[in-house]
Amino acid sequence: MKKLGVLSALISLMIALSFSGCVDNTAESSVEVAKTVEIVDMVGRTVEVPADIQRIVCSGPGCLRLVTYLQAQDKVVGVESIEQDNSTGRPYHLANVEFFQSLPMTGAGGGKEIGVGPYPEQVISAAPEVIFITYMDADRADDLQEQYGIPVVILNYGDVNSFHDENLVSCLNLLGTLLQKEERAQEVIDFFADAENDLLTRTENIADEDKPSVYIGGLCNKGAHGIDSTSSNYAPFAALNADNIASSLGVEKSVFISKEQLLEWNPDIIFIDTGSYELIKEDYDKNAEYYESPGAFKNGNVYTQFPYNYYTTNYGTALADAYYIGKVVYPEQFSDINMEEKADEIYEFLVGEAVYDKMAEGYCGFENLDFSNQ
Repeated sequence: MKKLGVLSALISLMIALSFSGCVDNTAESSVEVAKTVEIVDMVGRTVEVPADIQRIVCSGPGCLRLVTYLQAQDKVVGVESIEQDNSTGRPYHLANVEFFQSLPMTGAGGGKEIGVGPYPEQVISAAPEVIFITYMDADRADDLQEQYGIPVVILNYGDVNSFHDENLVSCLNLLGTLLQKEERAQEVIDFFADAENDLLTRTENIADEDKPSVYIGGLCNKGAHGIDSTSSNYAPFAALNADNIASSLGVEKSVFISKEQLLEWNPDIIFIDTGSYELIKEDYDKNAEYYESPGAFKNGNVYTQFPYNYYTTNYGTALADAYYIGKVVYPEQFSDINMEEKADEIYEFLVGEAVYDKMAEGYCGFENLDFSNQ
């Protein structure tokens, strides 16, 4: 009952503040109060929001990242605690760490589970005009909207099936419209589409028999995993027309294989998600004989890539990974690419700062691995 009393008081205060500038009862002030629009969010809910949104709270994996891509982080008035913690692996945070740490904490974050969401008292205290939220169902969002008295807009973040994913495009367009960043939203959409086209164009005429087989191991998904964590539909491989040796599994999402299966496949080149590197290195130290069996390890064809699944997909990092994989697998077609420069070009466009070096501080950079010397 005490918490409800505090919450009720905060709501009353916010209502009083919202009307404090409109007490002259003139026709002009009435028009000011009525400046709202109805929009349809990404789960089909009709939500009334201010026509000129200036104060927002982002909740859920990926939400703050997309707002940063649109250069609208200056409108954010509160962030989840995860956005104030260790920023390793999240370029949008690395580029804005001091600003995000200066904002009030409005929720814990950290998961996609239904029911996770912003904290009522902290959100109301931050006084946002709109709450943007990902990974939440419609009923839960309606409950929060009624509880807070603040519009809640659900965004659908999408998966990296391609760098021109339909959900990503729709989400950027919706955010662009709501935040008056339509031009920037189109620039970001075009950036990914052009990059994906560049990757495909460089590799589309390579004959299948000239493609080395590739494998991604230690693929991070809700944490680090061993060499047996992989994907049969891995976006960076798909963008390069690469011969993903795990594609025969026909599984859309990440999957675990047996270690014997990896020996049987014996891929020409192995990439390791560096978010899992320490776990794999520990296993290598215990089972060196196993790791010395695949040709990729024996021939020195094991390479790193940055993990891009951290608080859901870091699209910019996935794109940088694709260019690095292309440079390793098809050196002739990617001979013009300097990877550090390319990664920084991607990061600077998307998050406003060249953060490759900061990413490499948290993980090893793009490099050829020699496990025996690690």
